This record gives sequence, C-alpha cells and structure tokens, in this order.
Amino acid sequence: MTATTVPPTTSVADRLKVPSDVRVSTIKGARFARNRIATGAMAAAFVLAMLPLLFVMGNVLIKGGDVISPKFLTRDIPTTAAATELKNDCATVSKYDPTASCKTSAAPKIAEPKPGIGPAVVGTLITTLLSAALAIPLGLLAAIYLNEYGKRNRLANFIRFMTDVMTGVPSIVMGIFIYTLWVLQFGQGRSALAASLALACLMLPIVVRSSEEMLRLVPNALREGSAALGSRTWKTTLRVVLPTALPGLVSGSMLAVARAAGETAPVLFTIGAANTVAAATTVTGQSTTLSFQIYNLITNGGKISPQMAWGAALTLIVLVMVLTTIARTVSARFTMR
Repeated sequence: MTATTVPPTTSVADRLKVPSDVRVSTIKGARFARNRIATGAMAAAFVLAMLPLLFVMGNVLIKGGDVISPKFLTRDIPTTAAATELKNDCATVSKYDPTASCKTSAAPKIAEPKPGIGPAVVGTLITTLLSAALAIPLGLLAAIYLNEYGKRNRLANFIRFMTDVMTGVPSIVMGIFIYTLWVLQFGQGRSALAASLALACLMLPIVVRSSEEMLRLVPNALREGSAALGSRTWKTTLRVVLPTALPGLVSGSMLAVARAAGETAPVLFTIGAANTVAAATTVTGQSTTLSFQIYNLITNGGKISPQMAWGAALTLIVLVMVLTTIARTVSARFTMR
C-alpha cells in the first residue's frame, strides 16, 4: 500500500501575509510617480517655509551674540558721554570707527560705549506680567460663561462677535485707544500700567477664543456624570471641566503672553522712556520695553545703536522662546497626569 504524502499545511498568517510597505505593492505606475512628486513638493515647501526663519534667527544670533553679556542685560541705557570710556587700541578703533587708520602705535583715542539694556528687560517683564494678570482671569471667566452658561443665547453670540472683531483690530489702534482714554482723558500719564492695559486689550480676545475652544473639547459625558451625582454647574465647572481642559488653557494663555511681549505699536504711545533700572521698576511711572528700545535705537542712529538694537532683538527672541517652552512643558506635564 502506497503512502500518500500530505502537503504541508499553510498557516492563516502565511496566507494573509501583508507586505511590509503597502504603498509599494499597491501604488504602481503613474500613481506611484504622482505620489513621489507630491511628497517631494511637500518637503520642498517645508524647506522654503523654514528658510526665512533660519535666516532671521541666524542673522539676529550673529549680530546680537557679540553684544549679549550679563552686564549688557543689567546696565542702564547709555544716554550721555558719561557712559563711555576712552580706548586707544586698534581693535576698539576698528570696531567703532571702521574708517579710522590705526597702523601706528599712536592710534587716536576713541570713546568705547558701555551699552546696557537692563531697563528694557525689567520693563518688558513688568508690563508682560501685569497685562497677563489683567487679561487671563477675565478671558477665562468670559470663556467659561460662553461655553458653560451662555451657550448660544443672544448675549453669548454678541460676545463672540465682539471678540472676533477685537482679534482683527490692529495693535496700534489699541495703543491709540489707551493713550486717548487713559493718558489724555484721565490724565494718568505714560506708564507701565498704561502699556499693560494696551497689551491686555490685545491678549484678551486670544485668551477668550482659545479657552472657549479648549472647554468645548471636554466630553459632555463628564459633565453629565457630575450632574448625575448631584453637583451644581459651578462645581462641575470648577472640579471637572477646568482640570480636564487645563493643558489647553495654559498653552493658550502663555501663547497670548508671548505675543504681547513682542508688541511694539501699543507701547510707543503709552509707556514713555526710562533709561535706568530703578525708573523702569515703577508701575505708575514711565518705563520701557525691549521692543520700544529696538525701535528707538534704530531710529536714533549712531555707531553703537545698531549693535544695541541687535542685542535687544536677540534678548526678546530668547524671552519669547522661554515663555513658549514653558507653555509647552506645562501643557505636556498636565496632559500626562
């Protein structure tokens, strides 16, 4: 009796084996070529979008990096010849007067400025923190009303409409409004408080709209579960909704703060001009900011002013990056929890 050979059984996994890259096996011919072209076009678009950013960052870093130092960030802004010291070495002469000749040892003496931007750093921190203290709580309360209480009634729709209008208003209009109302009408004068009011007007619509969107993303099942346990709306909002939406609320608020820190137009009319760190620490007196000093240094001219402007620009970029990084870190930490 002849033995029959049984063919080896093929497993279901072998019969249903899927290629490692589905695109290679299913996209062929013209479709494969179009896919490659589209992928290359997207990569090229990304590179083109990054080139201006890299150019700006590199230019600011190269021109402002030579000026940045601990003394530059803490010294007062020089205004007179008393803020300079005489040097007669060739390096100093070539740095501040490229047209001068210093081939001999008897090089002409030149006044080396002692640049500083300390008042602008202090004023930027004060105005930014004060505007955040004014805009963020009010924006969060408005967002809570719109999403948890107002819903789609007439008042809520009107607030949303006015918020959208404020978002599109140019920043210089906010500065003129605070200057006309606070500085001229009320006679309070230019101060860090006036600049904070103008920046708060810019931050408010951003905080409201971003916070409302974050609250809208909270599942309604959480609200319904809390209501089923007998909690009132305010307690549900405080104990359930806000902790769930906290990462998005923090991110939206910090991004609004980062935008306010770099605004120039509103502070031109409202902040004044302080040249010492002691004067910049006052809230009701004249102060200054990094953005204001960049504008002021560039428009005034001089040999040392452009270098100080580049240093102030680099300081402002680093400050905005730090605020954005803090926002992302806090958001990620709360999200993991």
